[in-house]
Amino acid sequence: MHLVALLLAFVGTISPVRQQDVRFSYHRGCPVAPVELRLVRVSYRGFDGRAHVGALVVHRSVARDVVSVYRRLYLAGFPIRRMTPVSAFHGSDDASMAADNTSGFNCRRAVGGTGWSEHSYGTAIDVDPVENPYVLNGRVLPRAGRAYLVRTRVRRGMAVEGGVLVGAFESIRWKWGGRWSGSPDYQHFSASGR
Repeated sequence: MHLVALLLAFVGTISPVRQQDVRFSYHRGCPVAPVELRLVRVSYRGFDGRAHVGALVVHRSVARDVVSVYRRLYLAGFPIRRMTPVSAFHGSDDASMAADNTSGFNCRRAVGGTGWSEHSYGTAIDVDPVENPYVLNGRVLPRAGRAYLVRTRVRRGMAVEGGVLVGAFESIRWKWGGRWSGSPDYQHFSASGR
């Protein structure tokens, strides 16, 4: 019993990023340097009901808060499909979303805009993108997220008003993109609200 409890205990560590963690998500000209980023490894509950350990790259100023969010989600049993830095997808936001990957830092322009995405600063996280799609001008990103457009039919992994996922991020004063009018981004949580 003691060994089982140890295996199921929440894990949360913070370390400097390695080159491989940001190989495809960082490039010259990004608004933050790799030295300002941290690799956060946290336990999460998979859709298979089992405990897993995943990794996110975030800004060093938010790393501890991010660990506290994932501790809350883990203890509540909130399911996450996968969690790996976007560099595993060669920096492709589209590929990461299609894989239903929960991710943080990715130096890129904002979708539908010209400025930097909040992900470029390491202060935004997208959670379960298929279950929580971004709806932009009628386009659903990722495409598989179309099955989750009816937000009143709550299913596992969905971010909903008053739910555990939204509440966990609100506990660190982050804002949810699901409240954006016109182009809700249900997967998106950020320190700035953008």
